[in-house]
Amino acid sequence: MIIAQISDTHILSKSSQLPESASRADDLRRCIFDINRDGVDAVVHTGDTVHQGLPEEYEHLREILSELSSPFFLVPGNRDRHAVLREYFSDLSYLPKTGDFLQYTLENFPLRLVVLDSVQNGERKGVFCKQRLKWLDETLSKQTNQPTLLFIHHPPFDIEPHYVGGYREQKEADDLTAMVRRHPQVKGLLCGHVHRLHRELWAGTVASTMPSVAVDLRKGVATEIGKKPFYVVHEVSDTGELVTHRKVVSD
Repeated sequence: MIIAQISDTHILSKSSQLPESASRADDLRRCIFDINRDGVDAVVHTGDTVHQGLPEEYEHLREILSELSSPFFLVPGNRDRHAVLREYFSDLSYLPKTGDFLQYTLENFPLRLVVLDSVQNGERKGVFCKQRLKWLDETLSKQTNQPTLLFIHHPPFDIEPHYVGGYREQKEADDLTAMVRRHPQVKGLLCGHVHRLHRELWAGTVASTMPSVAVDLRKGVATEIGKKPFYVVHEVSDTGELVTHRKVVSD
């Protein structure tokens, strides 16, 4: 299975007068064109899809994402607003129509994809409360032999110096780590939020983040590709072995 990951696009409205409005939309469109050309099984957006959670931003985002030829799946970020995202993507059957969280599982791929919602309204930091962890533990316990990828916007660990204490409580992050460690079928954790490329061992598996698709928001990216759109491709075997590489979009 091949998954394209995009993240932190921070799309603004089409009517925005900010110079980054046009460039962010163009960065995303160029990634989509490249993804369509190569072909993937799924595209996962790991959050902060828009910049302020406004209806006109989601309208713009929806227009751009409609160009994708592969199915796409949205993970909420702290810039997203659950109610507005639900309204503008109401046709996406995998998104819960009600409830406090936008978390779900995808069962129709060679491996299981699980999305955990780390967002709480009014809180920029990641939240891994007991309700969310209970849902995740129960979800993972239903398919213990199925290789699984986990997606969360906020990484539950520090990435110095860019992201330290980026979750509401250390205990919540520790509890999440301990719980995932009890489920060895989790073959990887894919996150956004930090706007930089990072990879480390976590909870008995491999965790990674990717830079923002929006070039103007990136951190720690080498100069030669710092001004080019790129996304991340994850190739996953049937047994859950994960190979990741970045895909720079050529001019």
